[in-house]
Amino acid sequence: MTWDDLKDAAEAVRTRHMLTLFEDDTRADGFSLDALGMRFDYSKTNIDAAARAMLIEIAREARVEAKRDEMFAGAKINDTEGRAVLHTALRNLDGDPVIVDGADVMPGVLDGLDKTVAFAEAVRDGSFTGQGGKITDVVNIGIGGSDLGPAMATLALAPYHDGPRCHFVSNVDGAHIADTLRGLDPTTTLVIVASKTFTTIETMTNARTAKAWMSEKVTDPAAQFAAVSTSLEKTGDFGIASERVFGFEDWVGGRYSMWGPIGLALMIAIGGDAFRAFLRGAQAMDTHFRATKLEENMPVLLALVGIWHNQGCGYATRAVLPYDQRLSRLPAYLQQLEMESNGKRVAMDGFTLDVDSGPVVWGEPGTNGQHAFYQLIHQGTRVIPCEFMVAAEGHEPELAHHHTLLIANCLAQSEALLRGRSLDEARKMMADKGFTGDELERQARHRVFPGNRPSTTLVYPQLTPEMLGQIVALYEHRVFVEGVILGINSFDQWGVELGKELATSLGPVVAGETGAEGKDASTRTLVEFVLRHRG
Repeated sequence: MTWDDLKDAAEAVRTRHMLTLFEDDTRADGFSLDALGMRFDYSKTNIDAAARAMLIEIAREARVEAKRDEMFAGAKINDTEGRAVLHTALRNLDGDPVIVDGADVMPGVLDGLDKTVAFAEAVRDGSFTGQGGKITDVVNIGIGGSDLGPAMATLALAPYHDGPRCHFVSNVDGAHIADTLRGLDPTTTLVIVASKTFTTIETMTNARTAKAWMSEKVTDPAAQFAAVSTSLEKTGDFGIASERVFGFEDWVGGRYSMWGPIGLALMIAIGGDAFRAFLRGAQAMDTHFRATKLEENMPVLLALVGIWHNQGCGYATRAVLPYDQRLSRLPAYLQQLEMESNGKRVAMDGFTLDVDSGPVVWGEPGTNGQHAFYQLIHQGTRVIPCEFMVAAEGHEPELAHHHTLLIANCLAQSEALLRGRSLDEARKMMADKGFTGDELERQARHRVFPGNRPSTTLVYPQLTPEMLGQIVALYEHRVFVEGVILGINSFDQWGVELGKELATSLGPVVAGETGAEGKDASTRTLVEFVLRHRG
């Protein structure tokens, strides 16, 4: 099966209206999947039985099942860095052996989890008092995977918060840390510095600023710092005692790391039991992914829908639209997960890909997006596949009428994308409003919706810690499957390196300490403008 075969199949049905597929009464159930209490509905796409069979065959030819088994077994599938890929071990709560370089890593994983949870509980119950008698606020300083994951999950699980307030700082822009620290009391604040190497320039710049802020009121500022890092030397130089340093192995990638110590802020917010439930949810999805045949495998089917739309149909973007305000950071989290993982231009052998790699991922929560960018989704000239998600039940029973309206809006949007509105329907609408002649025609054409625009919907009972774990693991495995089919390494990120290197060299130039010789004319003139206008 070739990419041209897939493109030809997609082109053959491009003009077919998806509504015709629903003439088959079994369409909705036949192109939906129930697993782990969730329903994934992909019936509002142009994938039919033949296309699905083709996509399954593509997955088999790519050896998705074998690659999946290699990942879980600890094989070094991140071959550009010579590393295993075992974020799944962090949620292997039953401790089944996972072998890396001949040794079972699970005793260390479980010991590390116990140690991190114990510190979180000490902060929560007041055993760790800091120097102000208690900890009321926690500031997590990180960037990328050290920020997006725990920040997203902490917001998502707000109904389960019963610990100190948690804040997150990532941007090196001084406004971020200034605005976060303003109003906090240094004596009752714990700062977590999350950086595997303890050298990430944005994180360490913010950490030093936080330490200076802490020192204004606290005798021993480093005593109210904890670190998530593998460098005991550098954390020690910073002044953080080793018992407050929590490390993780190099087989845990940054954007896959919140299941371990990177989730410390989340642990403090919701407690160890709820955090373990979060892990259990992800573990359940791991089990489903490993044990279920491709045709009934939720991560596989989600990935194949993505392959159909991106590589088959040529739709370059994907909108993630959670109808859950507490999932407002999920699109950004999935943006990193997908675009840093699968935003590659060469295959595993180093040769240029002969097909487009990952899509542009973006989105906002509903219903806000309906009053922002849905106009382009419904009537714009480009087709944008949409991924809706919504809970059957909210956490505010006294506001159940709000949730009913939320669900109605979610389902209405996917229905509108499917059905559209024909010109004849628009003409009748405008005639009923009293328009006639050329003006009726003009007004009607503005109200035509092409429809036939694809979407998927993920429905789950309620956003609990366990359910959030399932959802995040679902998308992790989706990214893995897409990467295997594309033949790329989803677990390195060399694309972030060049800009970091150039920023380091430009620092002294922007500070006015050295000249801009060797830089291009645009960069030189921009530096000159900045220097003229700095105070």
